[in-house]
Amino acid sequence: MTLSVDDLLLGGSATHVVDVPPAALAPASASAGGDDDAPVPASVTLRPLVLADVQRIHKAAADSTALVSALMVQQALVEPAVTLDQVQRMHAGLVEFLLGEVNRISGLALGEDELADAVHAPLARACFTLSRQFGWTPEECAGLTVGQVLLYLEMLARGEQP
Repeated sequence: MTLSVDDLLLGGSATHVVDVPPAALAPASASAGGDDDAPVPASVTLRPLVLADVQRIHKAAADSTALVSALMVQQALVEPAVTLDQVQRMHAGLVEFLLGEVNRISGLALGEDELADAVHAPLARACFTLSRQFGWTPEECAGLTVGQVLLYLEMLARGEQP
């Protein structure tokens, strides 16, 4: 089966509704148990980060891993849309939960340090390889999630032709 460019880029434009458990919203209420005022499960809409997002985030937060996490959550939250300041005012457990979901839907199974290292030259080389092999423009490559980039590179490494 041959995939089209639209097939390959589809994952970068999808959105995902994610249920946020009460313990992530208000950990103190959840640990008290049996509280009538305990929050009910709620949901948010996230979009996967694409390569251009990851590169922009890394550049903006060059010396701060905490800022990388906050920017990743801020960029991925579609509904409700939030500012960076609002993300930084969320409690750490909620940000950690949302960041895990952003990583999951973006195809990232990397820690923060690994993510920062991955954004440098290897991703630039990966985009160059993909654009050469698939005939994509830099804009099309930048629209891919990191997970998609890794998948297509693996396909090429196995000798599969575009």
